[in-house]
Amino acid sequence: MGTSVLAIPFDTLAFAKDLETAGVPPAQAEAQAKALSGVLQKVEEYRLQELATKGDIKDLKGDIKDLELKIAETKAEIIKWVLGVSSAQIMLIVALIKLLPGGH
Repeated sequence: MGTSVLAIPFDTLAFAKDLETAGVPPAQAEAQAKALSGVLQKVEEYRLQELATKGDIKDLKGDIKDLELKIAETKAEIIKWVLGVSSAQIMLIVALIKLLPGGH
C-alpha cells in the first residue's frame, strides 16, 4: 500500500518561541519543538497507513463481485438439488402407493 507523507501544519518556530516566552531556554525550546514535530509526523504516517487506497477499494469491489457470482452459482446448485430430491421423493411416494394393496 503506497502512502505519501503529508506535511503536518505545525509551526515549530512559533512553538519554540512560545516555550521561550514561558521561560524555557532557547536551545531546549528548539529541541522540544523539533521533537514534537517528529512525533506528530510519525502519528500522521501511522494514521495514513491505516487508510484504504483507491486500489484497495477497487480490489475489494472485485472480491465482492466474485463472491456475488459464487453465491449465485451456489444458489442455482441448491435449487437443482432441492428440485431433484423433491422429484425423487414424489416418485418414491408414487411407487409406494402402487405397491400397497389396492394401489392403482
